[in-house]
Amino acid sequence: MLDFAIFAVTFVIILIGAVLYLYPVKIINMILTVLDGNLPDIVNKGSLHEFLVGLHDEFGSVASFWFGRRPVVSLGAVDQLRQHINPNWTTDSFETMLKSLLSYQSGSGVGVTESMIRKKVYEGAIDKTLENNFPLLLQLVEELVDKWASYPKSQHTPLCAHLLGLAMKAVTQLAMGSRFQDDAEVIRFRKNHEAIWSEIGKGYLDGSLEKSSSRKTHYESALAEMESVLKSVAKQRSGQGSSQSSFVNYLLQANLTERQVMEDGMVFTLAGCVITANLCIWAVHFLSVSEAVQERLYHELVEVLGEEPVTLEKIPQLRYCQQVLNETVRTAKLTPMAARLQEVEGKVDQHVIPKETLVIYALGVVLQDADTWSLPYRFNPDRFADESVMKSFSLLGFSGSQACPELRFAYTVAAVLLSTLVRRLKLHRVEGQVVEARYELVSTPKDDTWITVSKRN
Repeated sequence: MLDFAIFAVTFVIILIGAVLYLYPVKIINMILTVLDGNLPDIVNKGSLHEFLVGLHDEFGSVASFWFGRRPVVSLGAVDQLRQHINPNWTTDSFETMLKSLLSYQSGSGVGVTESMIRKKVYEGAIDKTLENNFPLLLQLVEELVDKWASYPKSQHTPLCAHLLGLAMKAVTQLAMGSRFQDDAEVIRFRKNHEAIWSEIGKGYLDGSLEKSSSRKTHYESALAEMESVLKSVAKQRSGQGSSQSSFVNYLLQANLTERQVMEDGMVFTLAGCVITANLCIWAVHFLSVSEAVQERLYHELVEVLGEEPVTLEKIPQLRYCQQVLNETVRTAKLTPMAARLQEVEGKVDQHVIPKETLVIYALGVVLQDADTWSLPYRFNPDRFADESVMKSFSLLGFSGSQACPELRFAYTVAAVLLSTLVRRLKLHRVEGQVVEARYELVSTPKDDTWITVSKRN
């Protein structure tokens, strides 16, 4: 019997070896396909968002797929998200996903009380930073608008280059203080930021980063350098007392550990820059192609602000401006996805979601769902005058208490930009320009987007 068993095992090994010898490429590809799951499909579609659009179109509002060897459930409609979203969660889904990609501890890995405290500290630090640095933010915006106002009407203005620059200056100076008034520091930060974000936005989401040792080394080097800068800033500012008003200072005043300050600083500077820049880019672009919306916004700004600079207290009175920004987020699908880890077994409709399953919120799919939004591909800020529409938007985490702090920061910067820009200049589209989006963690134009401007008076 033992001899037969040895023979059988030997025969199987020889058979496997023969198959691998005769069909090595085909077999290896089959093995890699199993290990990759749907990653090749994501790559073929161009992005995770575009893959999710096709997935939900074929399988409905609740669908599953394999991200490598990990099972994932994706929710692609408001009703299904409403069943899954818990308003008492102590972390927002975008932050959870970003921290996971950075290998930082998200709120789901700590106690509820500690997580709630961290959330309040983080949000409070952003609010205080805006409140106490608003004159600086206004100055940075006015410098940019002055620059645009000096251009002849025929000159094409590159939105991505200029507004990413504005976002970088605003976030770094408000987050880390006067050290980043030095252009060399901002340039160094931008270089590392781009190296990190490009891989977070694509390399992790399509699995390609793990397959390239050179890219991974470059990413890890940039991440380590940014972490080192944040630790250096925290150490430098820890002895400066409560008179300092940067984001890092407010975290230090809350007695967070050096590691916690660094992680929160990283999340804010990474996400804050990209979300702020792209909200501003898309808003200015949509205004340039919608003259009626631009003029209506202009009249509201004049009515509420007159000729005075915008203030933090006046921003809530700019109701149509907020509608424009909401519709910008929706039309551009600004953050097309978020994610949560299923902490306990749950259920959506008749579908059971096992514990520790990754659940993706396919927000980009939901934001273009014709069952939720009338004429979803049209830029129409008036839709947000409807209270029921605002409730759906808030549920998705794009407004109200559920909005991620970085988006709330971006709304403020964008409101300052539009209130300053639109009162001074008319925005014009460039004839023949086709603007296409690149969908990563945050949607951005594939190529720089251009406008021309002319003076109102």
